[in-house]
Amino acid sequence: MKACSDSTDRGIFNAVVSSNRQIGERFYKLKLELSGPGAKAFSKFKPGQFAQLDLSTAALPSPDSIPKDLADASGRQILLRRPFSFTDVTTQKDKTIAQLLYQVVGPATLRMNTLASSDSLSIIGPLGNGFWVPLGQKTALLVAGGMGAPPLQHLAKILTADHSDIETIAIAGAKTAKELPFESRLDEISQQLGFSLSEFANYGVKSMVATDDGSAGFAGPVTDCLYQWLEEHGSGRDSIIIYACGPEAMLARLNEIAKDKNIDCQISMERRMACGIGVCQSCAVECRVEDSNETIYKLCCDDGPVFNSREVIF
Repeated sequence: MKACSDSTDRGIFNAVVSSNRQIGERFYKLKLELSGPGAKAFSKFKPGQFAQLDLSTAALPSPDSIPKDLADASGRQILLRRPFSFTDVTTQKDKTIAQLLYQVVGPATLRMNTLASSDSLSIIGPLGNGFWVPLGQKTALLVAGGMGAPPLQHLAKILTADHSDIETIAIAGAKTAKELPFESRLDEISQQLGFSLSEFANYGVKSMVATDDGSAGFAGPVTDCLYQWLEEHGSGRDSIIIYACGPEAMLARLNEIAKDKNIDCQISMERRMACGIGVCQSCAVECRVEDSNETIYKLCCDDGPVFNSREVIF
């Protein structure tokens, strides 16, 4: 049974940029610092929850550094806040440090890469419901598709810290090696030992990589890599749980695999969120009514973004 909303302490807070650095062609890591009531609220942030950032006052980069495919859209006004999950949240004395990973894909994220140390942002959160850990689990498989990695990195930290009896394994996929949103891959020996990605290896979590074109790791979709692992290692399936975030087609396939193997599966859904607090009703997800043929619409921002995969209509 899923708990009620985790967002009872949400509010509008001021966050200060601590650092903002590029880790790939269009990938960046942004570190935010919160103090006072914001630090207290975000110290309770759970993996899978999200926050809404106001980027309306962020500056555009210089014209020569704007990608050609974003040149026409770059001048658009940023009217709505943008939702982001975090890769890590830590408390240091009276401060809370929140780290997020972002990819430059539109006018808002394009402006994000101009944020510099000491800049301020308005942030709403913590929002939504995050991942939860049912009793009796022995193996957690974290399946990330592209930019679905951030909440699973955060979850890896929490699982290893608070549930050390659960073996945690991460499987990350993308179309090509260049589109894997990670800072670096480890050396050949580390990869042979199963520690392919430093972001997960930092927590002692083994990881695998899958690319559609075979340019790194397993050659094929990340869902095929998961299926192969289950075929080879998934004997105690009643004690395995899948946690996933990524494109909806990937989540739909994972749901099929989970049902076929009778494995619990939690998925973090993505929808366009205008408000993030359940007012605008723009992020509806069609879901099954338990023990019924009827369906209802739940809100990704308030009822999710994390759902039991079996309740979602794909």
